[in-house]
Amino acid sequence: MANNQQALLRQWHMLQLVPRAPLSIEAGALCKRLEELEFPVNKRTVERDLNALAEVFPLVCDDAERPYKWSWLRGAQRFDLPGLTVPEALTMTLVQQHLQLHLPPSTAEALQPYFESAARTLSTDDEPVPSKAWLHKVRSMPPHQPLTPPRLDPDCQRTVYLALMEDRQLTLHYRKRDAQELTVYEVVHPQAIVQRGGIIYLVCMFGDYEDVRTIPLHRIVAAEARYEDARKKEDFDLDAYIASGQFGVIAGAPLRLYAVFTRAAGEHLYETPLSEDQELTLQADKRLRLVATVPNTRSLVWWLLGFGDGVVVEEPASLRQEMAQTAAKMAQAYASAT
Repeated sequence: MANNQQALLRQWHMLQLVPRAPLSIEAGALCKRLEELEFPVNKRTVERDLNALAEVFPLVCDDAERPYKWSWLRGAQRFDLPGLTVPEALTMTLVQQHLQLHLPPSTAEALQPYFESAARTLSTDDEPVPSKAWLHKVRSMPPHQPLTPPRLDPDCQRTVYLALMEDRQLTLHYRKRDAQELTVYEVVHPQAIVQRGGIIYLVCMFGDYEDVRTIPLHRIVAAEARYEDARKKEDFDLDAYIASGQFGVIAGAPLRLYAVFTRAAGEHLYETPLSEDQELTLQADKRLRLVATVPNTRSLVWWLLGFGDGVVVEEPASLRQEMAQTAAKMAQAYASAT
C-alpha cells in the first residue's frame, strides 16, 4: 500500500511538472526534478510512467529525435490543484506565515501552488464561514521590542539551505559588521539553521576546526556549494547547543542566580519558570525571591536590566556588581542630559 501511495504521489507531481505545448520536458529532466522533490527514481521508471499516464491524460510525446520530449496537448483542459477546503487553506496560510523560512528550498517551492490556492480560497466572499476570519483574529507577538528583520539574499539562502540538506561544503563571502572588505571562508561545514527573533543563523564549522560557530545569514553576500561532503560535528546535539546559551552570547559557565523581584515584575515566573530547578518564594515584604541555575549569557543581563528597579540581584557578586555599575552609569547619563 505504501509503495502504491508513493507511486501515485510521484505521478501526480509528474503531471504538474510537464509543461503545456509548445514547451516540453525530457524524461531525464523530469527525473532530476522529482529527485529534488524527494522522489528518487530512475529515468526508465519516469518513461514508463509517462507512457502509462498518456493513456489517461492528454500528454503528447515528440519522438522526432532523442531525447524524447513530453508536453501537455495544446488546448487540453488545465490540470490543476483541486480546490482547497477552508480549513486546509487556513492551515497552509499559517504554514506560509510562520514556517516558510524553516523549509528546505525544494519543499518551499513544491508548496508554493498550495499557498497560492489557499490565498484564493480565503479571499473569496461567497462563503461567510467563521474560519475564514480566523487570520484576522490571531497574532503571534515576540516578548521583546519587535525589530524589522534584516533582508536576506534569496539566492544565498537557497544555496545554504540546499548544502545543509545535502550535507555538502560551502564557500561563503561574508561581510562582518562595519567591515569594508569581504571575508572569504573557503570551506564551511553547515550543521544546522536556527532562527532567533527575526535573524536566521547558520550553525557551522570552518575548515579543519572542530569548534561550532554561528553566523547570521543576512551577512552572507555570496554562497557557493562545493561537491565535497561536509564534516559533521561528532555527537552534536542542536537542542543541547541552544540550551547551553550560545545564542544568548555566552559569558561564562552556568551560574546560580539569586534575585529578589517585586511582585509585579516576578509573578510571571510562576507560570514561565527561568529553569527546571527554579525556586520562587514569597517573602514577608510581598517580594519574590528567585533561586535558579541559568546559562551565563549577555541575554540574561539584558533580561534583568529590562525590569529596571523591579529586580535586585543578590548573587553571584560579579553579576550584582555589573548590574550596579550599569545602573550608576544610566543614572549619570540621565542626570547629565538634564
